[in-house]
Amino acid sequence: MVNLTKTTKSISVDEIKRNWHLINLEGKILGRAVSEIARLLQGKHKTNYTTNLDMGDNVVIINAGKVVITGKKAKQKQYTFFSGYPGGLRRTNYERLLKRNPDALIRHAVTGMLPKNKLRKRRLARLFVFNDASHTYSNQLLKEYKLL
Repeated sequence: MVNLTKTTKSISVDEIKRNWHLINLEGKILGRAVSEIARLLQGKHKTNYTTNLDMGDNVVIINAGKVVITGKKAKQKQYTFFSGYPGGLRRTNYERLLKRNPDALIRHAVTGMLPKNKLRKRRLARLFVFNDASHTYSNQLLKEYKLL
């Protein structure tokens, strides 16, 4: 007798294959690019995606200092950092943060797009951000990922 029910086999941790993606952010809009990056880090683009496993890919970002945002947000958008001490609240706008530390800007945006759960730190550990076109992961099999 043939079993007619269809079942989906769950993937195990040993079967997860991680690819390497190279993303060039030169002239790209921050929010649209970061949502794609978060999707790659989670593994949602894979056909065997499972929510309870960390099955995302590695993402190498180049030209992070050349990312753009629309409208007047460059001067108006505020980022706040709090040390935990009285008087330890620091504020900066997008323009200043982009000049000083574009890596922190991209990481902050990607962190906000990832789910708030135990897998978040592991996913962020697979994100590698570089301010210019040179990077240290040229020995990996990088596939250039085209953003829309």
